Amino acid sequence: MKDRIRLLYTGRSKRATQFRYALLVFDAVTILFFIGTAPLPITPVLLLVDGVLGVLIFADLCARLWITENRLRFLRQIYVIADIVVLASLLAAPLMGQTLGLFRVLRALRLLHSYHVLRDLRRDNRFFRLHEDAIIAAVNLFVFVFLMTAVVFFLRGGDGSELSSYIDALYFTVAALTTTGFGDIVLSTTTGKILSVLIMIFGVALFVRLARAIFVPAKIRHKCAGCGLSRHDPDAIHCKHCGRELKIETEGAAQ
Repeated sequence: MKDRIRLLYTGRSKRATQFRYALLVFDAVTILFFIGTAPLPITPVLLLVDGVLGVLIFADLCARLWITENRLRFLRQIYVIADIVVLASLLAAPLMGQTLGLFRVLRALRLLHSYHVLRDLRRDNRFFRLHEDAIIAAVNLFVFVFLMTAVVFFLRGGDGSELSSYIDALYFTVAALTTTGFGDIVLSTTTGKILSVLIMIFGVALFVRLARAIFVPAKIRHKCAGCGLSRHDPDAIHCKHCGRELKIETEGAAQ
């Protein structure tokens, strides 16, 4: 049984690939659900759905822990910690409402970093291969926006009626992120001001990365056997760093 599960998570068969794509779809759906229900009050139906999702996430986490060789190292990974936080927020929902539920967006950290999903996408999807950097940068920006929204909403106490809803927190986060600074909603506390500065600094860095990934010509991932350089022009024949001949895999055309 353990070998079968390991093959599903790490194998190269069609069945394993389909399983990992199914996990990717599940991750995406749960993230959208968590974001969509963040501003809603707790209801019995919402608690039931949270419980089902929690069981599935817990089962996935246990399976990955079971098949890993170094469990201590596995538990220190940021994506695993994010899953644990998500599970904790689901367990706390009946007692604390949706306050901690906003941090469930942390699950988006593992969206493209599940077991070998990136490898599958690079192999099977030409669009992803050509725009990998832009897609990953966009996902990171998405995670950052909604994570900061969660933090802003969680720390809104003391800011009065200016920031009273999840939409207000999202609006403020985007305004700070783009350095637009309308000034109609502000965080007046010392903690709020520091948080605003962090949003601006890290947000601009993510915007620059996304813009660079979109407008800079795409590179092909292929590790040079000589110097180890991993990014090359799509039509490269020799490594620009060491001059070694490259044998980049193409879709039929010879290099």
